[in-house]
Amino acid sequence: MAIYLLKMLRDIATVPAGIESERDSRLSRFFAADLAERVKDLKVGLVIPQQSLRASVGKVFSHTSGLSRSMVLNPFEVGKSKTRFDLLVVDEAHRLNQRANQPSAALNRSFAEINAKLFGSDDTSITQLDWIMRQSRHRILLVDSAQSVRPADLPQELQRHLIDDAKGQNRYYRLHSQMRVRAGFDYVDYIRRILSSSPPARQTLGEYEFRIFTNLKELRDAIIERNNEVGLSRIVAGYAWPWRSKKDPSAHDIEIDGCKLRWNGATRDWVNSPNSLHEVGSIHTIQGYDLNYAGVIIGNDLRFNPITKRFQADRANYHDAKGKENNPTLGIKYNDGDLCRFILNIYGVLLTRGIMGTYVYVCDPDLREYLQPFAS
Repeated sequence: MAIYLLKMLRDIATVPAGIESERDSRLSRFFAADLAERVKDLKVGLVIPQQSLRASVGKVFSHTSGLSRSMVLNPFEVGKSKTRFDLLVVDEAHRLNQRANQPSAALNRSFAEINAKLFGSDDTSITQLDWIMRQSRHRILLVDSAQSVRPADLPQELQRHLIDDAKGQNRYYRLHSQMRVRAGFDYVDYIRRILSSSPPARQTLGEYEFRIFTNLKELRDAIIERNNEVGLSRIVAGYAWPWRSKKDPSAHDIEIDGCKLRWNGATRDWVNSPNSLHEVGSIHTIQGYDLNYAGVIIGNDLRFNPITKRFQADRANYHDAKGKENNPTLGIKYNDGDLCRFILNIYGVLLTRGIMGTYVYVCDPDLREYLQPFAS
């Protein structure tokens, strides 16, 4: 939707009036000479917090008439911009950061410098959302709190405030349907309810394949077969194994059932990289992407207690250091309940990447037994 909107704004400014009406009468009223004059010089940008997705969208923009790679920005580029934008569209706005330890010392310095530049001082309560607000006249935020996956993401209470404020101004628009997953919006809701404290009854998903595998090699073989048939089929997993192959290319990261796999060798546009079919993508390489078939490995970072009927995070088996890092700058410590929420969100994202089907392997026996009845 974000890309379509920016492309449409460029087309309004350049396409002669009446052309669009031949394709979609619902939008034809926007293609008028007076509106074209108003939007032709707009400074607009698409902000994407995730590095991998940003690189992929940048490629699309560079090959699309009216758009350019320079329009695809990270939050730091917005904060450092010397001019304000007329419109910023922020994809995955829940992934904007609050003040927290960044991946590098340089980014930590940049955070402080941008705060001082825009607000006169390095106030640690300032977030990247504040940068967006200060640097734009108008903005559209695409928000889904259920896809916050790290402690550094915008706080839940701030996201709720954003939504409540938008509702109060009649500027809140809920996505009621989607055409991405073949099973429809019901599948996304189905997965989220399965991963909640109030599970649903088993649901029929029509042609959509939601299968539980008890052997990882069989899942891998099935994903390769689906890729040969329809393309764009990949294996992804929760961050439940150390990334040994990052420093030792000969090492394997995930070894189960005699199946040896490595984490993603590329951090940008991994889905389209040459070896991706034979690797495993993490949440940081797949969030925001679509696959035809997704093979999801649920590791021992998430467990299920059959007595209490509750999910539990296994901190020792969760290997994303930034995913469980406390925030001493803001005086925040994250307990196992907080960690479990982030891990459940991660698997909620991974389990809804597949357009045509999702294949699942579960390490924890109790969790596998819990999930099995929901499969098709």
